[in-house]
Parts: sequence; C-alpha cells; structure tokens
Amino acid sequence: MITTLPSPQSSSRPFNFTRDALSYANELDWIYRPNPETGKMDFIHVDPEPEYIHRCFVLVKTAKQFFLHAQFDAQAPIADEKTYRALVRKVVSRSPRDLEPSSDPDRVVIPGYADLRSFSAAWASLLKDETGGSWHSYVQLGNWRMILPFPRSGQQKTVEQLLTALKADWPPIVHVVTFPVITINHALLIYAAHENDKTILFDVYDPNHPEAPGELTYDRASRTFIFPATNYFADGPVNVYEVYHGLYF
Repeated sequence: MITTLPSPQSSSRPFNFTRDALSYANELDWIYRPNPETGKMDFIHVDPEPEYIHRCFVLVKTAKQFFLHAQFDAQAPIADEKTYRALVRKVVSRSPRDLEPSSDPDRVVIPGYADLRSFSAAWASLLKDETGGSWHSYVQLGNWRMILPFPRSGQQKTVEQLLTALKADWPPIVHVVTFPVITINHALLIYAAHENDKTILFDVYDPNHPEAPGELTYDRASRTFIFPATNYFADGPVNVYEVYHGLYF
C-alpha cells in the first residue's frame, strides 16, 4: 500500500539502467534449470557457495539511494579508498523512502566516475562491504505483507500507484513473491512502463542480472502480474507490492 505518492520535480530525471544500476550481481547459491516435463525448476547447490548471496533487497535499495542522493563528477580526480568509503556511508545513511531527490547542493558528490555502474565496477568490494549483509533482505520492514491475501483489486491498485510513481521519475522497488508456496521471493526496481490495451510491460533492474534490463508484465484482463522465466524462476503469475515506501513497508 502506498499512502503518499511522489510529485514531479523540475530537476528530476528517469532512472537510467545503463548508468544507475550496480555493475555486480546478487549471486545465486543454487543453479536452476527448467524441467520441460514438469514445467518446474530443477536445481542443484553451487559448490563452492558464492560469497555474495541473498542481497537482492540490498542491491535495489542501494541503487535507489544513489539515484536519490548522490551525484557523480567524472571530471574530478579519482579519490582514495578511505574517501570513497566515507562517501558511500553518507549515501546509504540516507533514506530510500524519500519522495523527492536531494537537491544538487545536498547530494553526495562521488569524484572520478560518471555514474554508479562505472563506480561500482571499480569499487565493487568496497560497496559490498558498506551497503549491508544478507540479513537486510530477511528483516526488510515490508516482508510481513506477503502472508496476507492479494485480491485482484489490490493488484490493480498497485499497478496504478506504480505508474503514478514512474510518471514522477520516482522508481519504485517491489517485492515479487508467491506465498504460501514460495517459488520466488525477490526484489526488483521498476524504472519504466509500456502500456497497451492488454498489458503493461514494466522495465526492471533485476539485481540478479545487472547485465541487461529485465521485465515484469501486468495482464489487464486477469489483473495479474507475470514474471518471465529466468535461471531462478520457471515463469508464471506472481504477487507484487511496493517496499521501501511509507511507515510499514
């Protein structure tokens, strides 16, 4: 549920996937493969287990915080690790729930890089250290919502709110889930929408796949979100609600 919506700002801009997404991925500790006979996913455990796992919420939240509160200056000299560590801490100490981006004078200036993607490619280890552990995904404030029913009228309301947020250049973060049988429990950042009379196709930053934009579809007739097949989900209907927004989510 969204109780307050952002309003368009004269200085706002849309989220740009090639600039504003992180360069590194939330790694998978299981390898998933679709089974053509069952339509479900077969999986095996990755050995050795990757180090950077269960951080989908951390990554989309970090991208949102940099989008709202940081500014990059590629013309300035590259700084040292101590400087960047302090700057990253300043950015992630600010709220991803803010309905307006920081004004230019209040933004945290990151010298030596043009955008978050290039900065995170150069300083991935530092960002991973400073932006939070996997526990942030487990204790995310809005996780309680997944246990309640998702009526179709509620999903329709969610779509309307997501579209309003995107028109204000405010990229919403959503929790994508199936419950009580959890076949997906994931966070995405939505940054664009393409509408026709049958569907709404949302462009998403999927932290599991930072190399290319992802998709999330809304079917108008059934009032249902559909997530496509990936290496961690077999394809099918999902429930969606916004997180990092308001007092309870």
